[in-house]
Amino acid sequence: MSKKEQLSREDQIQQDMKELHKLGYAQQLFREMGGFSNFAISFSIISILTGAMLLFGYGLKFAGPIINTVGWPVVSVFTLCIAASMAEIASSYPTAGGLYFWASKLGGVGWGWVTAWMNMVGQITITAGINIGAAIYGMGLITRMFGLDPAAPALGGLFGWTLSSWGFYIFVMILIMIPQVLINVYGIKLTAMLNDFSVYWHIGGVLIIALLLTIFGKNHQPLSFVFQAVNTVNPLDAASATFADGTTGPALVFGTAVMKSPFFAIFPGMVNLYKVAPYALVFTLAFLQAQWTYTGYDASAHVAEETVMARLNSAWGVFLSVAVSAIVGYIVLMAFTFNIPDIAATASDPYPVLYIAYQGLSTFFANIVAIIVFGGMWLCGLSTVTSMSRMFFAFARDDGMPFSSAFRFIHPRLRTPVKSILITSVLAVLTCVYSAAYFVVTSISTITLYIAYNIPVFLNVRNKLSKKGVYTTKETAPWNLGSWGPVLNIIAVVYTVFICILFILPPNELVLWTMVIFGVILAIYWFGYAKANFKGPKAADEAELRRIEADMAAAAKGKGDD
Repeated sequence: MSKKEQLSREDQIQQDMKELHKLGYAQQLFREMGGFSNFAISFSIISILTGAMLLFGYGLKFAGPIINTVGWPVVSVFTLCIAASMAEIASSYPTAGGLYFWASKLGGVGWGWVTAWMNMVGQITITAGINIGAAIYGMGLITRMFGLDPAAPALGGLFGWTLSSWGFYIFVMILIMIPQVLINVYGIKLTAMLNDFSVYWHIGGVLIIALLLTIFGKNHQPLSFVFQAVNTVNPLDAASATFADGTTGPALVFGTAVMKSPFFAIFPGMVNLYKVAPYALVFTLAFLQAQWTYTGYDASAHVAEETVMARLNSAWGVFLSVAVSAIVGYIVLMAFTFNIPDIAATASDPYPVLYIAYQGLSTFFANIVAIIVFGGMWLCGLSTVTSMSRMFFAFARDDGMPFSSAFRFIHPRLRTPVKSILITSVLAVLTCVYSAAYFVVTSISTITLYIAYNIPVFLNVRNKLSKKGVYTTKETAPWNLGSWGPVLNIIAVVYTVFICILFILPPNELVLWTMVIFGVILAIYWFGYAKANFKGPKAADEAELRRIEADMAAAAKGKGDD
């Protein structure tokens, strides 16, 4: 890099710092990420090698191959409306924990507070879902690759675990997360490099998988096959379990506890609807496969304070991560869909994409496919730890939660929120202890994240249409939707209301009651304490911001001298 380019980059960083100062915050985190790296973190968290692969069987059992052929593009279009709406606001407010800050500025302290908690729960559960999913998939890979019995004892039979028991999956999840945590602790530069590499891994991996299945696959299906609408698992059966007395029926499963479904008791008419299973119901239930894949792209906003030219790069990161994932994801989904050997057998297999690979390819090629997918999952988990810790750091910086002093702590030399990284990673593991159902974790993360995504979007379009309060304009947001903004904003909000209702329905009933309990706790906390004590984003004056930055620099120098 020439001296002129270095100066240009340094000048841009100084401009970004000035913009951050206008928002009321000091530059505590290193600005090491360029536009590609900002895009890369969101693209890595979306990770079409994670969500689309882990929930492949979920979509297939409810709707058949058409959920990939038609369902994926449908969900992609609506998600692009949400991403575009978010990108415009990101361009106006380029700060860590962006969604919370956006909502606070657009709607006030209360809106910001709710957005922050929804985002934090979503960040925890998406990290939990990705890494427990990687653990489940990883064990499927190992048992197939080495010919092991999934029912064999794990760790010498410790705790009665087998290679396919939930407790052992959590143990593997912890092993997966240890290097992710360490890499995040030791600096954004290394994390950004791995996020950049993740883009090449995902795109290159998808092309390799598609070529292997297309050229060497043994189970090529005709075009008519991939447009089949088939329901192989009745949604009532999926929402049922066996009770202590040996009978079976609609149930609410909490860990190992099984009780009769409160939902079907309140709405008995839904039993017949679920029995009949109209295709409109099962097709939309299967949306979870694609919609959970499209989560985490707010990461580009969360690392805005670590991004050069943040007003443009964070906005493009949010939007392009979804747009590129839509195309690349469709390629890999169709490669697998055209090679499904049998719909029912694939949908019922614990590891559907592995089943397709090992049924349709030689063992050597199938192993390559399996390793590529697992690598994508691990890189996805690495990025979620980054995004999750920044959201908690940003909210704690404004004293928005208990133990804020721990979450906002920045290591003076590493310049990373070390305690936030460690604590949130532990919380992600504990989430999986709470719910021994993978689909519950994914549904909670999807609902809470999309509520957080769309509260600022709703506030922005409300203010635009009423011409009251603050809202994005061409002057305040360089990345701007112009006259299309209100239309796309309204589509985004309406679609989000739809999916939030959809994903609390059985077989994800635990999500419904979890959200109800969470909402009650939040309401008690807000009216009992936070409403009177939480003041929202804290804006410091220029002298105070300079002092904070000088103290950080002095502390870093002192650590270096040690």
